[in-house]
Amino acid sequence: MDIKKEIKDLKVELIELRRDFHQHPELGFKEFRTAEIVAEYLKGLGLEVKEKVAKTGVVGLLKGDKPGKTLMLRADMDALPITEKNEIEYKSQKEGVMHACGHDGHTAMLMVAAKILARHKDKINGNLKFVFQPNEETAGAKMMIEEGVLEDPKVDGAFGIHLWTPIESGKIAISRGAVMGGLYEFELKITGKGGHTSAPHTAVDPIVVASSIIQNVQAIQTREIDPLKPTLIMFGQINGGTATNIIPEETTLRGTIRYLYRDLLENEERPRERFERIIENTCKSYRADYEIKYIVESPPVYNNDRMVDYVFETAKEVLNNSKDIVNYTNLAGEDFGEFSDKVPSTFYFIGTGNKDKETDYAHHHPRFNIDEETLITGVEMHVRSALNFLSK
Repeated sequence: MDIKKEIKDLKVELIELRRDFHQHPELGFKEFRTAEIVAEYLKGLGLEVKEKVAKTGVVGLLKGDKPGKTLMLRADMDALPITEKNEIEYKSQKEGVMHACGHDGHTAMLMVAAKILARHKDKINGNLKFVFQPNEETAGAKMMIEEGVLEDPKVDGAFGIHLWTPIESGKIAISRGAVMGGLYEFELKITGKGGHTSAPHTAVDPIVVASSIIQNVQAIQTREIDPLKPTLIMFGQINGGTATNIIPEETTLRGTIRYLYRDLLENEERPRERFERIIENTCKSYRADYEIKYIVESPPVYNNDRMVDYVFETAKEVLNNSKDIVNYTNLAGEDFGEFSDKVPSTFYFIGTGNKDKETDYAHHHPRFNIDEETLITGVEMHVRSALNFLSK
């Protein structure tokens, strides 16, 4: 079994799949075309296929010739509401929608890995679940779990890959413990009393309240929480008012709380509790009311030590060395944390940043792109890590 040669023979197909998905991006829970292509591809490999899992998700089951454990390999399929600014032949054909996070590459890599592994089911002890997840940016993983993706057969472990432009092409980042941040996305509505800007004493200005909250909560990160426990409270949107001479009745703030430790609500740091305390007291001091809701929440991506060992040994095989295996963590949200919270898992990063190829733009940037040579690395990591895990 010459894995490198098999992947090399499928390189053109791999890149064509990725570019097709890139040209036809679809937002979360709207990945209808992508899901149909994935499902038909997996059926062609002889896999048992479930469609419309969590609306648009696809799950392919490959049963090995011998009994054993069940490993889940996951790829995400959704794109982002961004207008692409790359001038490339496979540029997004949908105005305002773009694969700006590498999910097109993730989907293509797992499809080709499934093709290679299906050819060698005689070498598989157990089962492989190929999970193509919708809407990673919001709540796809949680919904798939609720619909039973970790059961029938029961999943014993999971691996996930993210192509990552902040890491140089040719490197793989594998770390222990929390590797991506837990996330709470919030919406805060502040209600004051509207009025005329010429008579502010007759009103309760929610814009002033909002500005005070934004300033006051910064003390949580710098004065209340252990600086060795990374925590971020960030505001991304503030909306209020309709004219220059009107004090509005309401102002809405939206943002995120991110953290890199487990048990947000039970942990002694309690950032959400502190956040709500400051909001309540600030509003009270200004005679304003508030309402807060959490739109999205997901735990940190937490890597299991034993599963890390499998991936680390696999990476040494793929790279033929260990010097290009690096340590890396970040506070970006990733709902693979829902899976890592339920089963032993490892989530790792394949560097795809190449300045010469202009693939060093940040994720979610309108000029984001990937170094397509690194897709080969992703396929090989999927194949070898699966075989290594199921052979033990």
